[in-house]
Amino acid sequence: MTTTQTAISLSQRTLDVLKNFSTINSNILVKPGNKLVTISPVKNVMSEATVEEDFDTEFGIWDLSKFLGTVSLFPNPEFEFHDKFVLIRDEKKKTEVTYHYSEPRLLTTVNKEINMPESVIDCTITQGILNDILKASSVLQVNDIAIRSNGDSLEIVALDKADATSNNYSIELGDLPSHDDFTFYFKAENLKMLPGDYDVKITDKIISQFKKVNDDLTYWIALESDSHYGG
Repeated sequence: MTTTQTAISLSQRTLDVLKNFSTINSNILVKPGNKLVTISPVKNVMSEATVEEDFDTEFGIWDLSKFLGTVSLFPNPEFEFHDKFVLIRDEKKKTEVTYHYSEPRLLTTVNKEINMPESVIDCTITQGILNDILKASSVLQVNDIAIRSNGDSLEIVALDKADATSNNYSIELGDLPSHDDFTFYFKAENLKMLPGDYDVKITDKIISQFKKVNDDLTYWIALESDSHYGG
């Protein structure tokens, strides 16, 4: 016999964050409190979101997409978080699922917070720009994204950095923040943010931060090792 728990609902934003996190890592460990955190298996992308729910139980989900698919079976899901499982139910339809947690030791977890070094490049990338550059990456079949100086302005470019003769697509982001020469490379597949505008900080220490404007949602994305700054 299980102890009675208070049923809660999950907001659409929280479900959207979890769906986005499932593209970064297929599993997640949710700790007590109101923060959701994920990190990719190779630890080159990390994200943290503050949500409106305050979880009082630690629980691990092995297959986040499967969990969200299960939630989608219910038009009005409510959740009772127990020690070993979550009970998902819909009172109107009189349906429920007992969904068992994963052992935390089997999951990819975040062990420490990221302390961002001082940034050398700050800019804002709008949702429209991000959509356009990722679409161009797909259409041109190039996997690299660069934020760089073109001598006159700051630009974001979809390109194949291994082929100087490849097609590329660029969008001007604004004035150059300095006279230094720089190119910061990302893999397009790592730019998996929720739709929105982002304030971007890039350091010369192989890390960048994308913070969603007017939202407590942040991504830290590793730069590719051949990025450079200075000179």
